[in-house]
Amino acid sequence: MRVSHGDFIAFIRIKPNLTTTTLENIGGEPLLKLKRQWRGEMSEKKMERRREKGDESVEERERYRVLAGSINQTLKPSILCNNFVEHNHRSIGFSLFRAFSGFHDNRRKPDPDDPLSLMKEDGVAVCSHMWIENFREPEKSVSNLTSYLRKFELWVLAYQKVYADETGSYLPRHSIQRSALEDLLALRNAVLDDRFKWGARLNFYIKSPRDKTEYDSLSKRKIKTILTTTQPAPYQDRIVQEVLFMTLEPIYESRFSQKSYAFRPGRTAHTVLRVIRRSFAGYLWYIKGDLSTILDGVKVGLVISALMRDVRDKKVVDLIRSALVMPVIATKIDDGDKKKKKRKYQKKKVLADDEPKPDPYWLDSFFGFAPEEAEKVPSWGHCGILSPLLANIILDELDHWMEGKIKEFYHPSKSDVIWNTPEGEAEQGNTSWPEFVPTSGPDKTRKMDFIRYGGHILIGIRGPRADAAILRKQLIEFCDQKYLLKLDNDSLPIEHITKGIMFLDHVLCRRVVYPTLRYTATGGKIISEKGVGTLLSVTASLKQCIKQFRKLNLLKGDREPDPQPCFRMFHATQAHTNAQMNKLLCTMVEWYRYADNRKKIVNFCSYIIRGSLAKLYAAKYKLRSRAKVYKISDRTLSRPLKEKKGLSPEYQNMLRMGLAESIEGLKYTRMSLVPETDYTPFPNSWRPEHEKALLEFLSLDDPKTLEDQRNCIKEQGLISPQDNISMLVWNYKRNAVVSDQLSLLNGGSKNIESYDQSQLESSNDDHVEKSEDEEENVERIDMAHM
Repeated sequence: MRVSHGDFIAFIRIKPNLTTTTLENIGGEPLLKLKRQWRGEMSEKKMERRREKGDESVEERERYRVLAGSINQTLKPSILCNNFVEHNHRSIGFSLFRAFSGFHDNRRKPDPDDPLSLMKEDGVAVCSHMWIENFREPEKSVSNLTSYLRKFELWVLAYQKVYADETGSYLPRHSIQRSALEDLLALRNAVLDDRFKWGARLNFYIKSPRDKTEYDSLSKRKIKTILTTTQPAPYQDRIVQEVLFMTLEPIYESRFSQKSYAFRPGRTAHTVLRVIRRSFAGYLWYIKGDLSTILDGVKVGLVISALMRDVRDKKVVDLIRSALVMPVIATKIDDGDKKKKKRKYQKKKVLADDEPKPDPYWLDSFFGFAPEEAEKVPSWGHCGILSPLLANIILDELDHWMEGKIKEFYHPSKSDVIWNTPEGEAEQGNTSWPEFVPTSGPDKTRKMDFIRYGGHILIGIRGPRADAAILRKQLIEFCDQKYLLKLDNDSLPIEHITKGIMFLDHVLCRRVVYPTLRYTATGGKIISEKGVGTLLSVTASLKQCIKQFRKLNLLKGDREPDPQPCFRMFHATQAHTNAQMNKLLCTMVEWYRYADNRKKIVNFCSYIIRGSLAKLYAAKYKLRSRAKVYKISDRTLSRPLKEKKGLSPEYQNMLRMGLAESIEGLKYTRMSLVPETDYTPFPNSWRPEHEKALLEFLSLDDPKTLEDQRNCIKEQGLISPQDNISMLVWNYKRNAVVSDQLSLLNGGSKNIESYDQSQLESSNDDHVEKSEDEEENVERIDMAHM
């Protein structure tokens, strides 16, 4: 019986562990002989040992590689048997037997195109590493950003952020589908290979999860509409923008000036108000400038030159240049078109499962309260969220130029009560404290400070007005040279503090105070008399508040403001309407947190909102006037209002049965309920929490810090706070002098030893003195009895 080679392979793959008896029963001697030849004379353990030791020659390894590769290709059975008989080597026979017996090696080479194999790290850890490295060397120019663009973890993190913005829900990393990861990998490769195009309308590497459109089956009319009308930014563009933003933000946050506060993490309008209250108290002249025209139109050369001062990566720079140059398709609005008539009864919009909810009424209303300085956000070409960062990169040169001018302008005076140190340290003088001397004159300190919030700048000057005029002229020349921005004196007015300077909807003015001064005259007589001083007042502008309410259609009139009903909440329940207005009021209370007139301005806002709701309920429940609404529903509008009586059980019964919502009354209906102004001191060396954590981590990570601490412990020893206090108290008791804490620390262990020794000596002296006093007392008593 002749057994073919194919039959033998089939039997071996089905039953790889065939015994000799089984082979004899199946195919007889030929199969048994073939089996023995394949097994060889060396056992598997010896073969593995030889392979680990590397005893095989180069020729044997080459033969094994060629034969093993040929098995997986198209070798005929006869050729395979002939080659096997010709090369009857032990190692080759064993290897071929392993191949024919169905043995599969689990060790597989990683596929570079497999997205799962590219996610080796956590995207947040990669971003943290970038922040740490840039804050460690903030002045170093960056030229290897392409290596970060290759990290697939950053792309996954960007996808999660954009997905959350698109759908309103966070998608964990392990929940991302493989098809989405493959599309994301294709997008990354397209960006790296310069195949990515901004603003694609029909061809996408990755689509939005909400986009269900089949672009292959669109009609010509729909395709023309997509290509010629305004469309939201493509999903893939927003992912690329997010990756670039995560890459560039840590680089420039370590370089930006501490004088800029807009479009930066951890810095808000509240930070600006607190800095003004702390640092601008002694300034007489103010220059307020509006450079927001730079944010309106973009000059590509200006942006790229500013970007290339610190970033020298060609791929990143070219990617941003193409985003700025690529035209944005926008639909022209024709005023002659007829407006579509609204339906009489509009149907309620039903949101899709993956569609995010719109902003609630209170948040949408509060966005209308955005001050003028924070209202404008730049949007350049296809840059999207990169636009505010690029604007700060452009204006950062202005910030550093102004810092140099601040140092040049500073001239201290020893006769001044504040800023009288040569170094100009603000810690030496409290600028929030009243000044009891004139604030101007030749013998006063000349000083200047600067703040930029977006495209708006505020400069405070202490000195003659002529110096302010010179600075304004230099600022106009600088903006003309650097930004090609034509400014004049009217756009940069110089105003005195007594007129009031508007910034971020708050008025900066000077308030005169008359504190009582107590001092000791000659002869030890204490004299009390009234003094005159000035304080900087940061007051919320009532005029701007009325303007914002009028913009929301909740108010009309200026001199006698009259609340208007908010008909947008007409179909909402009373409980829901009150809850929305309470959230709006709480947000306003927080916005005016640092205003000196916080109670008055919040009380005014509460009056407008309460009157607006009362008019709404009067129209809704046909009560004709606000007085009837207040009579039924109380001052806080917490009692239920009904259109007619007797149609439903009492409100308390319905509330107990769970058939009605509990109505929350309006807050801050009285001025006494409004919280006080926050006057918490603002430190001079303030930094956001994330920057403080970064700097602390870098200092702890520096080996020099650890070495300094060790040397300090060796020289001075360990002194606990309790030891410190006890040394201060003891020296005060002994010498009636408060010893300097630094001198105690410099003494170190010697001070401790001397302190312990002095304690023992003093205790002994006290004991001796006490015993002598007791003996004297005893002698006096004895003499008295005698």
